[in-house]
Amino acid sequence: MTLSKTHPRYQSLCIRERLTDGVRTGITSQTGLIAHGRGEAFDYLLGERTTDSAMRSEEAAVAMLLAASHPVLSVNGNVAALVPGEIIELGRVLNAAIEINLFYRTEERVRIIADHLRIYGAAGMLGEYPDAALHPLPPEHPRSRVCKGGIYGADVVLVPLEDGDRCQALVGMGKSVIAIDLNPLSRTAKAATITIVDNVVRAIPNMVELAIRMKDIDADRLDDIISRYDNEEMLRAAIEEIVTRGVGRV
Repeated sequence: MTLSKTHPRYQSLCIRERLTDGVRTGITSQTGLIAHGRGEAFDYLLGERTTDSAMRSEEAAVAMLLAASHPVLSVNGNVAALVPGEIIELGRVLNAAIEINLFYRTEERVRIIADHLRIYGAAGMLGEYPDAALHPLPPEHPRSRVCKGGIYGADVVLVPLEDGDRCQALVGMGKSVIAIDLNPLSRTAKAATITIVDNVVRAIPNMVELAIRMKDIDADRLDDIISRYDNEEMLRAAIEEIVTRGVGRV
């Protein structure tokens, strides 16, 4: 399909094409398309832009990842399809591990995603051979299988496009969880330590830029940024930004 750059929803249509291409290649799942559609509706309400509250959340998230002793970036099919190079670059700048973790997991799909990420320069990825189950989740839960040297042993986990069950499980294990979720009312958004209400195609590149600028900040400054962050306040701000924009367009 040829997309016209003059179309007012050009960027949104490009994202849809990348996800549907991902279904054809086995990177994304059909259910992942439904999840994206739900997020796309919220993105439209936000004006398809990074809001002030989202940028503040992204700064706090980068500070938390830089301050972590064992940060891990969790990658699912949608993330691999939409921001493969950017998530790898974020891991490099943060010195964070990358682990593939899927709700609709098959060994073939994990292999396809791993090979796809390697094309973009990934090395030393985790998740192809998980060796532990998250204690708060039943072993048969599709996202309970993780790597001991990755998500299982992490102190801070970035979980873009997460499901509520695992987000709550990770928090229950005492981990700090950073979620990227366009729905400020979701279970994930409410359970996470830091919720970034932004589209992953904007949030991850923003975080790469922030990480490059912030990587030499001293520990006290990072702790100050983290301590001043209030997730409930940022979620309220995101909802207010949606409402204010909607009223302004009436």
